[in-house]
Amino acid sequence: MKNFLSIPFLLLLFSTGAWSQSIYPGQFEGRVKSAVPTLAKAFDLKDIRLTDSRFRENMKRDSVWLMSVSADRLLHSFRTSAGVWAGLEGGYMTVRKLGGWESLDCELRGHTTGHILSASALMYAATGSECFKMKGDSLVTGLRAVQEAYGNGYLSAFPEGLIDRNLKGQRVWAPWYTLHKIMAGLIDQYLLAGNDEALKAAVSMADWAYEKLNGLSEDTRRLMLRNEFGGMPEAFWNLYSITSEERYRFLAEWFFHNDVIEPLREGREDFGTKHTNTFIPKVIAQAREYEITGSASSRKVAEFFWQRVVEGHTFAPGCCSDKEHFFPAETMASHISGYTGETCCTYNMLKLTRHLFCWNPSNEVAEYYERALYNHILGQQDPQTGMVSYFLPLASGSHKVYSTPENSFWCCVGSGFESHAKYAESIYYHNGDSLYVNLLIPSVLDWKDKGLTLVQATSFPESDISRLEIHCDNPVEASILVRCPQWCSVPSIRVNGRRIGCRSGEYVSIRRKWKDEDTIELCFPMSLRLETMDSDPSKAAIFYGPLLMAARLGTDGFAGCQPDSDPREYNDYYKYDYRIPEGIDDSLSRGDFDAIRRISALDFELPSGLVLSPLYDIHRERHIVYWNLVPTSPLN
Repeated sequence: MKNFLSIPFLLLLFSTGAWSQSIYPGQFEGRVKSAVPTLAKAFDLKDIRLTDSRFRENMKRDSVWLMSVSADRLLHSFRTSAGVWAGLEGGYMTVRKLGGWESLDCELRGHTTGHILSASALMYAATGSECFKMKGDSLVTGLRAVQEAYGNGYLSAFPEGLIDRNLKGQRVWAPWYTLHKIMAGLIDQYLLAGNDEALKAAVSMADWAYEKLNGLSEDTRRLMLRNEFGGMPEAFWNLYSITSEERYRFLAEWFFHNDVIEPLREGREDFGTKHTNTFIPKVIAQAREYEITGSASSRKVAEFFWQRVVEGHTFAPGCCSDKEHFFPAETMASHISGYTGETCCTYNMLKLTRHLFCWNPSNEVAEYYERALYNHILGQQDPQTGMVSYFLPLASGSHKVYSTPENSFWCCVGSGFESHAKYAESIYYHNGDSLYVNLLIPSVLDWKDKGLTLVQATSFPESDISRLEIHCDNPVEASILVRCPQWCSVPSIRVNGRRIGCRSGEYVSIRRKWKDEDTIELCFPMSLRLETMDSDPSKAAIFYGPLLMAARLGTDGFAGCQPDSDPREYNDYYKYDYRIPEGIDDSLSRGDFDAIRRISALDFELPSGLVLSPLYDIHRERHIVYWNLVPTSPLN
């Protein structure tokens, strides 16, 4: 597979200095001010810089892939649909067409361009490198030319006829889903990269949508909403917040999906076998509605849904869904398959989680975020190639299947471009003179309002010790709230060498007048533990601290079943042969568990000789995640 990971190019991408304004929860306010108070606010990405770690390495690989896909290739299907000449010598023949879900015969084409608009804006904010701004600017300029060619505000890589089919209830993939990615990307370009033309393009798209939908019957509306429409209502709420135009609020409310949201308002879990990633964005829109209007019922929907998904539908890595769908919570064990954990679902659950944390900061919410980030999102990317997986297979003997640089472009490729650009988004939060430290990720925070810089120096999870260093020209009185994770039974915190009291599962508030070179030393020892499945206690996963451990099964039997996607097929991730190699057993007894021995910082060995490693570190080989507990040796 082609490898884009050029070291000189990586150095070019990660320079310093940028302006940005974020739309992240609890922070952004446009003309329409937030109707509710928030107890925590996110920092701008420009205020946080990642330092050396696996997260930063993933971010670098992501940035190289993102920059390798040229604007002309991403715009090709838009120009083709609108009849706009590309302006290149020889016309369109000089543009190599993208494949997979971006091919000209795919009804979802154009969605990746929207994701890359968002990802390049996120990268610009997170790194300060002008090349990401240039990337976004070139895409926005090209899209504006396409929009002008349509002449009515419409903007897409497919003709408007797909929307008409949707309104008639005819078969079509998901046209509003794709329009959402484009509009969301344009809004991110405006807020994170300061591109005013991007906002004009998003406004024109919304005005077109208003003319298209206003006056249609209620029956037509309900028929239209049966088709996947992504985060369209969230985008309209955001646009309403920016502009205060009532027509955009009308559109946000138009996309209210009664059949999905009303049961949640009544406190009923009515997930059935609904498509999971179609469901979650509708709840995120409810979160935005609460923040903008103060609707108590919308907050209730968001919190109830999050609780039910996390408690009853979430697998050990923090992911949900099987073959992209919900299932009855009591049947979870039968859904440990090779098609669990669609990555887009986790991407959206983390977006929802950030809203909830801003409303009510809690260890429970932060701990879920940590679990899903480390055990799913971090491990989505293949370190060898920078490519990403669609599912996180959990069946014994399964393995990850990776995209290709130019011929996959699944939905999880699109959300992956964003996920690996914004690792810094939830490390820290603030409120007044209080600072929350949620995640142990090497980074530097510039808390401008307080004139304080916090440097987090850590090699976690390889080491259980982390150090927070304070730098300020003048003493700063503030509270630093450190999360003592639930997975650590004996946390220890020292301020300038002096030990302070702390308890697992709680935030420790350290208030003082901070001086330059003050330090907070965190020691959060990790240990092995078994986590059984609520719906079936005979199934268990092994954790080391927050890390889900999996057994490495090697590549035996991989002939004809390589972990790279087949560019000739759109959905080839459904075709792989998942099985345990002969002679290997996925059963586990108490004796086996007690006899596990450590062989390196993050690797352990079972009595059988199988090696356990963090799931995020296992690539291009089969694995075991869930174990069958041996009944004759019950685990307490």
